[in-house]
Amino acid sequence: MRPSFKNADRPLLCAMVQSETVDEAIAIIANSEYDGAESYGIQLENLRHDQRTEEHLKRLFAACKNRPIYVTCYRNSHSKGMTDDECAEYMLLAARCGATLVDVMGDLYCPDPIEITYNPEAVKKQERLIKKLHDMGAEVLISSHFHKFLDEETIVKIGKEQERRGADVCKMVSFATTEDELVADLKICHRLKKELNSKFLFLANGAHCKLLRQIGPMLGVCMWLCVQRYRPINSKEQPQLRATREMRNNMAWF
Repeated sequence: MRPSFKNADRPLLCAMVQSETVDEAIAIIANSEYDGAESYGIQLENLRHDQRTEEHLKRLFAACKNRPIYVTCYRNSHSKGMTDDECAEYMLLAARCGATLVDVMGDLYCPDPIEITYNPEAVKKQERLIKKLHDMGAEVLISSHFHKFLDEETIVKIGKEQERRGADVCKMVSFATTEDELVADLKICHRLKKELNSKFLFLANGAHCKLLRQIGPMLGVCMWLCVQRYRPINSKEQPQLRATREMRNNMAWF
């Protein structure tokens, strides 16, 4: 039986893994385990195409030692230029190889600036893909990166639409470029907790994003996305794993 994000009884420390090769990714996973990782987020778009075989992915996922595995296949890095159908096939391969939670972009099959499409044909294709993933035993996350700050009503609407399409986890990434936007994002997080039935991952980028990323799970977010250490390839908005583990362990919030 696969480990689960959907059924986890508390927010997990998820170490994000970005690497061009499986061997390097396995090293990041090993270092992350030492620093307290409880799950892994493997950004498969960063793997070179020669690394994307069933054999390589099974070896990579085996290194996670039966901890939950979240995978993405975004349109950047070595996936730049792939069609959305090709990205979908890559996601299905990851599910066959043992990925726990598969990220389906909210604008898959119809790219949109805030990564959510309402195009009927694209939505139907997403729903068919989500059913295939569920039938394979995988959990599904639908993601929308807004690339800007959005108002509360728009974000709640997007979360509910992701949920309607079959998301086990709804992921939305806003912006917090000012303190006022940060406070608004914290309020939105609280509202998502009240109104969504699915688990959710609500994050922000921007100059004032760090607090939401650090305390979001105390307000209902289902996991921390962390980095084991900062490298040129990975996100500097994500908090460091060891620091987040210590913060969580020393706060009386459960």
